[in-house]
Amino acid sequence: MNEKGFSLLELIIIGVILIALVSMATPVFLKTRERALDREAVANLKLIIAAEKIYRMEIKDYYFSSNITDLNTNLKLTLPSGPNRAWNYSTVGSNVGGGVCAQADRVGGIKTWRMRLNEDNPHENSTCP
Repeated sequence: MNEKGFSLLELIIIGVILIALVSMATPVFLKTRERALDREAVANLKLIIAAEKIYRMEIKDYYFSSNITDLNTNLKLTLPSGPNRAWNYSTVGSNVGGGVCAQADRVGGIKTWRMRLNEDNPHENSTCP
């Protein structure tokens, strides 16, 4: 008899192989995604610090806010501000000799990146003034 199609055993074997492949690929994908999100935060912190330098030259003061929309408006940035954003950005510090510190907090509270004015690299979980 000439049967067309797959037997139940063949379908089960294919399913087991697919499950094994997905279970091996998922951790790699998640780690790569987290690294990309960290790079996004670092790049945006560098943009905020550069914008703060320009703001200080123009206004003679730093701009401090924890509202992304205000940061975008006053520092002339385009930080992600929609409901699907991965990070909340803010600036803190002191206008009297303390400088400014930009901060990126992961939505959901997983991690925080901070960068002070005149630093070359942001630091995960460091302190701000």
